[in-house]
Parts: sequence; C-alpha cells; structure tokens
Amino acid sequence: KYGLSFYMQYLAHWPEYFQVAESSSGEIMGYIMGKAEGHGENWHGHVTALTVSPDYRRLRLAATLMSWLEDVSEKKRTYFVDLFVRVSNKVAISMYKQLGYIVYRTVLEYYSGDPDENAYDLYCRIKNKPLCIFVLDMRKALSRDVKKKSVIPLSHPVRPEDVD
Repeated sequence: KYGLSFYMQYLAHWPEYFQVAESSSGEIMGYIMGKAEGHGENWHGHVTALTVSPDYRRLRLAATLMSWLEDVSEKKRTYFVDLFVRVSNKVAISMYKQLGYIVYRTVLEYYSGDPDENAYDLYCRIKNKPLCIFVLDMRKALSRDVKKKSVIPLSHPVRPEDVD
C-alpha cells in the first residue's frame, strides 16, 4: 500500500511508533505504525497503518498492536489516539469499537476509489463525484483527557481539508 520512502520517513521521525510482530520462525505476522501530532488538547497519537497477515488474523494480534501504540501514546502524554477507517470496512470498525474507540466524525471524500465501497454513494452521485470514499475518524480517549472531551462526537461530517 505504501512505498518504501513512506515507511522510512515514519521510521526516521517516529521510531517509537513502529512495531513489527514476528513469529518464532521469523515470519512477519503484522505491524503497526503511527505518530504523535497536534497541539494543546489536540496532542494525540495517530494510527497510520495496522496490518495483520491473513494467517495470523483472529488471534487478537491487532488488539495487542493497538494496545502497544496506546501505551506509547500514554507515555508521550497525548490526550487520545485516533485512526481513519473506510466506512465499508465493517470488520475493522467493529474491532475498533470493541477496543473502546468511538466514531468521532465522518470525513467526506477522503479517498478516491471504488464507488461500490462507499456507504455514502448517493452523496457522491448528487455531487457528481463518482469515485469518492468516506472514512470514519475513530478515537479513544487516554488518561490525560480526564473529562473525555476528545471523544465527544461531531454532529456533522467534515471535509479532508478540515481535518487537523
């Protein structure tokens, strides 16, 4: 999905947010990569990619990797962890909800791609944008956000340029 330079940039800037899970035979089972970003009460950990090899799915490896990234974010004193997931990825959305994430907001036209994947297909047709895909911005508050202000959902969707 990403090119080598993308991975290297993350590894150089946020090495503490990059974790690979290997089997005892040295096979890569999965990985997670992220970063810390934002300012003030928007200081947060961000999950850029979470991937688990098909042979290692349903073993709670994704949950383990997410917990690891949340721990890194706690140590950096962030307020929350967020991630973006396509609205069509029902399995991932369900997993993230089980891990305590909530849907904070919908981001309109975040990706271009296969319109069959788009849960908001009617909007795209009305706006004459046949290849637009929406994502959910999901969040989980961390211990620094005592009042849980970071996870009060927005009542309206936003555009990619409005995402900070």
